[in-house]
Amino acid sequence: MRADHYQELMDRGWRRSGKLYYKPDLSRSCCPPYTIRLMSSEFKATREQRKAIHRFNRHVLGAEYKRKAAMLCPVPRELKRQKRDTFDLPEAIHLSEYPNVQRPGSRKSGAPIEPAHKFEVNLEADSFSREKYDVFFRYQRQIHKDPASRWPESAFKRFLCGGLDRSLVEIGGKTKKQGSHHQCYRLNGKLVAVGILDLLPHAVSSVYMMYDPDYAHFDWGKITALREITLATEGGYGYYYMGYYIHSCIKMRYKGEFKPSYLLDPESLDWNIFDEAYRQKLDAQRYVSPSKELRALPVEPSGALEAATDLPPAEAKNDDTTKSRAATFADDQDLELDEEDSENEDAEIPPGTMFQYNIPGVLTKDQVADLDLGKWKLIIRNTLVDFEASLQNRHDLRDWGQWQLDDPGSIKGIAAELVAATGPRLLQHSALSLF
Repeated sequence: MRADHYQELMDRGWRRSGKLYYKPDLSRSCCPPYTIRLMSSEFKATREQRKAIHRFNRHVLGAEYKRKAAMLCPVPRELKRQKRDTFDLPEAIHLSEYPNVQRPGSRKSGAPIEPAHKFEVNLEADSFSREKYDVFFRYQRQIHKDPASRWPESAFKRFLCGGLDRSLVEIGGKTKKQGSHHQCYRLNGKLVAVGILDLLPHAVSSVYMMYDPDYAHFDWGKITALREITLATEGGYGYYYMGYYIHSCIKMRYKGEFKPSYLLDPESLDWNIFDEAYRQKLDAQRYVSPSKELRALPVEPSGALEAATDLPPAEAKNDDTTKSRAATFADDQDLELDEEDSENEDAEIPPGTMFQYNIPGVLTKDQVADLDLGKWKLIIRNTLVDFEASLQNRHDLRDWGQWQLDDPGSIKGIAAELVAATGPRLLQHSALSLF
């Protein structure tokens, strides 16, 4: 999977778990997972978020270092006042990184003063190491209370290693890393936390985060998110994706505290500001699509658009509210981990063609019919071939013209469903592999 292809999928409501890519049907989900993203350049940290990074920086630098540094490199009073009144996120994020720590020489010995702890952050390949696995295993066991049998090394590799292909891309004269990476946090040489990231053409996407339970007193959720937002800004990625936002899961609410955030409309695939009015709708309704609401509005009354933001009394009284749905999930249940295969998996797949289910964000049969599936490239026995020529040479494709798009038992029907779910752009920039 290429980074630009995954960017296209993610902007259509997809996510990945290892090499498994999935798109939920929000209209039928008991607790719909909405794609959420933050515009990194417009982000303003809250008081609690600022406190988290300040506490961590004070721990890393230490009181003795700060005292000596103040004596050797005094800061003008006016500059101190200015720093108290403003918050510079990149400056705060990089302040305690060891390469950035000022180490002036002591007046007595001339030796440089050192911080209390050596803190380092490195963006590495998403490859396996025993060091990363040990942090992950302890995190799952102690924080999420998972049984040891659930997470052998093979499961860790499948879930968090070997994701998207990595590459270096030059855009506008600036070299950008793309693909799956591990952002590793080390304190005094010890790995204490890891953020699993996908770097995409216009996004830093947070896949997962884990930390050593011995260092749980640090607010790693806020610290790593603030650092990843900074990466999105400094690296020119633009947006920060935090995965799915599930309004009925209290554990997910923190994602909405990073502002300004936007939710993906499941039907129009437009982005809408996630403000208080949007929250109130999610409180009252299980499934919200702003574009669907606009289509349902009467045309003639003036001011109808403003009125639509008010909660309908009938909806507000509905028992299917956030509070009732939140009871479905325990706070310590991680909803974005891939679960074990279900014994009844086949029974969960609905009969018939996908086109008859009107899944939000999936193309209709008529929309797919307007696309030319015959222009799709084919890969046969590891060779890229022309589709039209293959219709004559492959016996299993000779009936292509007679097959219907809504015949899920035919190759054409399978291809049509794949295009409907992944979108027209991937039809142009991918190939269909036939074994």
